[in-house]
Amino acid sequence: MGGHNKWSQIKRQKGANDGAKSQVWGKLGKRIAVESKKANGDVTLPGLRAIIETAKKTNMPKENIERAVAKGISADAATMEAITYETYGPGGAAIIIETLTDSRNRTAQEIKHLLTENGLALAAQGSALWAFTKTHDGYEPATTVPLSPSDHTRLMEILEQLDAHDDVEEVYTNAE
Repeated sequence: MGGHNKWSQIKRQKGANDGAKSQVWGKLGKRIAVESKKANGDVTLPGLRAIIETAKKTNMPKENIERAVAKGISADAATMEAITYETYGPGGAAIIIETLTDSRNRTAQEIKHLLTENGLALAAQGSALWAFTKTHDGYEPATTVPLSPSDHTRLMEILEQLDAHDDVEEVYTNAE
């Protein structure tokens, strides 16, 4: 019976933990590169310093942080662009999807495909933002929508799929 010894269990757990760290560090690396480009590599500016502090709190290695800062100021750095998508989920819950991407068209098609697989479609710009107020931390729901247990379960599955996408930074919903 292979796969039942202690080493197999440790390897499986470590693989899962490393995968989760890698995803978080990848997103933080993109954000550091974008802020580095805005700040021309000056790590003392508040925007870049705040993201670096966040990266340090997640135990991101110093070398990875330095590499992301250097990537942002290099001459061949891709232009990263922040894009916000809106949709309505199960039970009429509004969903705001903030992305950070180097390819607007690729990300738009991938988000559309992900939503279509779940029976949703992108909404027109501004059609879901009315349900939120913009704060310095992101979006806070101005109104909330109660969901049935089945709609809530389906919404959580969709949100997990969106969070797993590499270009998605934050996802907000006004569901209770």
